[in-house]
Amino acid sequence: MYGDGDKIYCATSVDNGITFPAIRLVGEVKNMHLGMARGPQMASSKNYTIVTAIDKKGSVHIFQLSHQSSKWIETSLANDEAGTAPEGLMSIAADQADNFYAVWLDNRLDKNNKICFAKTTDKGFTWSKNKMVYISPDKTVCECCKPGIAVSKSHIVIMFRNWLKGSRDLYLLQSYNKGKNFNEVEKLGTGTWKLNGCPMDGGGVTISEKQDVTTVWQRQGSIYYSKPTKIESKIGVGRNCSITSSDNPVFTWQEGNKLKLKELSKPVFEDVGEGSFLKTIRTKDNHILCTWEKEGQIVFKKL
Repeated sequence: MYGDGDKIYCATSVDNGITFPAIRLVGEVKNMHLGMARGPQMASSKNYTIVTAIDKKGSVHIFQLSHQSSKWIETSLANDEAGTAPEGLMSIAADQADNFYAVWLDNRLDKNNKICFAKTTDKGFTWSKNKMVYISPDKTVCECCKPGIAVSKSHIVIMFRNWLKGSRDLYLLQSYNKGKNFNEVEKLGTGTWKLNGCPMDGGGVTISEKQDVTTVWQRQGSIYYSKPTKIESKIGVGRNCSITSSDNPVFTWQEGNKLKLKELSKPVFEDVGEGSFLKTIRTKDNHILCTWEKEGQIVFKKL
């Protein structure tokens, strides 16, 4: 799934990522945010897929696909006040009961970015009252880093880059009741990063079926993975890191224009190719499907 101008497209494979024969139009959003982790986001449950896209005024548009009908429809806005997400940075996740959960940077209170959460229990047609789940005592979180979200059963984890006393470190919020309440915010890692500027690198988070939380993120040009309350472990150098596959996490990152991949269970990393913004999923036949941007094109590779 990707954006091109004001249009959103989706390519589907029915052979575990060997081929993608058909590209379909999902929908259109006038003046859609694109680039640097902005742009359409996607999550799938058992029966539905939802795509989100933010326009440059800050409204969060929702598109829904029923897996039975295979027809995309636009439903509603996720933000209950239009124009509150002008930074264009958000993530979405789903559980297997067809509920979807979203997080984004929201500036409605004082034009400074907060962490905003909402969920839908009717496949994207209506969304819950938007909730500011974190407000920085220093007025704003990191302004240009995408927040992440992961869901398993009733457990929700939100990860974001904070801005406290000049430091741009990653923090977690956790809920164990589908977002009704969130625990106190937790800092990830033992180090800190004093930085007068935004690294534009939000990292990634996942939850296993055993409720084990794993994160990956960048600090001062190094890539780390960590678990809540545990010491971080360095796995490489670079930026634009991400994580997928909850039970045996797959980490990816970019070192210059070289794309790197490492499975947590293996001691060495793989060179995937050249380009930027590498993303992966583990297919049903237990391979890793990689996709990334290269010279204005979307490319893929199955490992």
